[in-house]
Amino acid sequence: MAKWFGKIGYVETKEVQPGVWAPSVTEHEYYGDMIRNTRRYQSAQKVNEDLTISNELSIVADPYAQQHFHAMKYAEVYGSKWTITSVEVQFPRLILTLGGLYNGATT
Repeated sequence: MAKWFGKIGYVETKEVQPGVWAPSVTEHEYYGDMIRNTRRYQSAQKVNEDLTISNELSIVADPYAQQHFHAMKYAEVYGSKWTITSVEVQFPRLILTLGGLYNGATT
């Protein structure tokens, strides 16, 4: 099991002005273990195939992560931001499954 250190991005929609909602991104740093480290190409009707990783990260959840695990959107691995496709709660740990590259809002 490899060790991991990186940022996890939380994206929540918040009201910035009356009637105006925008994504709000916060990042927190975590230590954890990389349980699974695999990659695959998704074949589609494209010239370039999409790279997808199926890594699983296990982190010890702090109080913020326990209360906001539903808002986890990306994790930083290998210098890139990868989409968190699922979060499994195994108190006190969270098991994060990663997918394709994240292209959404960041800090």
